[in-house]
Amino acid sequence: QVQLVESGGGLVQAGGSLRLSCAASGSDFIINDMGWYRQAPGKQRELVATITRRGSTTYADSVKGRFTISRDSAKNTVYLQMNSLKPEDTAVYYCSADRRPGIGISPRTYWGEGTQVTVSS
Repeated sequence: QVQLVESGGGLVQAGGSLRLSCAASGSDFIINDMGWYRQAPGKQRELVATITRRGSTTYADSVKGRFTISRDSAKNTVYLQMNSLKPEDTAVYYCSADRRPGIGISPRTYWGEGTQVTVSS
């Protein structure tokens, strides 16, 4: 079973920066895409950014130019560098990882438990 553990959340002032990390452990399964999602109080969980094993990235329009996703595929670790933070970025941030399918291995997405990011004005 793959376990994802996020770290790096906290309280920061608007305009500040924060760096989130997420490490996958507990199995030898190959991980394909990894990503970050967030959920603010009273809102649906939304995509923040994704990154493939080859390094191709996608971003939500709301974070383009401010956030950068990166990964160390050998360590199955994904990062999210968040700059120019805004109060509307306040949410619980969740890490995701997709298991590579193969013979006897079905596709599956794993989720971390989340880390709180709070941006004050």
